[in-house]
Amino acid sequence: MYYIQEADKPIFWLKLFNIITVSGDKIILPSAKKQTKLAEKTKKILDMSNCRKVVLSKKVKEYLEYVNCLYSYQIDIADGKWLFEMLTTKALDFIVKCKELKKEEIAISILVNDLTEATLNNIKNIAKQYKRINIVTNHIEKYKKIEKMLFDDYGVMVTIVNNKKKSLTKSQIILNVDFPTELINKYNIYEEAIILNLKRNVKITRKRFDGLCINDYQIAFPKARKLDMDIVNKYDLVEVYEAEFYKKMPYKNVMEKLEKDGVEIISLSSKYSELK
Repeated sequence: MYYIQEADKPIFWLKLFNIITVSGDKIILPSAKKQTKLAEKTKKILDMSNCRKVVLSKKVKEYLEYVNCLYSYQIDIADGKWLFEMLTTKALDFIVKCKELKKEEIAISILVNDLTEATLNNIKNIAKQYKRINIVTNHIEKYKKIEKMLFDDYGVMVTIVNNKKKSLTKSQIILNVDFPTELINKYNIYEEAIILNLKRNVKITRKRFDGLCINDYQIAFPKARKLDMDIVNKYDLVEVYEAEFYKKMPYKNVMEKLEKDGVEIISLSSKYSELK
């Protein structure tokens, strides 16, 4: 895995000839010019190292042409979204604490179509703590087995629905696993709902919505390895930490590492406000 960052004080001839340098696990770009060429050179470095995973500095993430080229080369760029799904229950606990809510009174809706191992385990863990749960999906029949399993194992009645007018009108918390912007905005949403967008950023366009649409978060991981100050200052620590994982790692192993590293949510943020 490589960190990719801008040069602090680029040497003139490196900048002139657009030469990328490599220092340990860091790829250093000489400037923001000729971004397509920079992406091609970066790909060659990654190919030579048999590496497909990178973390971009906050500044390099602004080089949009460069970033899009890396995506086109199928480079795995850490963005924190995979990790966010793994932190679902911690995010819920954080909201409950910040808003001083009672778990037994909260109505939660989970928006999901693709049933993955992580999604299934998150639903199970949520069902152990919360009693008012809706699963909103376009694939109702596929989730009927989940409905029965949760009742048999935990005595929890989960409602499987897909009514655009009513499904989300009473949900204080909405976990959006994989609904895109255009789909979620077709639903009537409780005006003061807190929406956690786990896999992609979403914008709520309904005029009456006055809740929180959470796309970003920050974490602390005090028991994990120490990071050098260059990483701390230039990179998003959520992305740095996510890059430590193999994304096909079993859910159980992911949870064990999160526990071992003492990972906690320290803020959740929308475009205009923040919980912390």
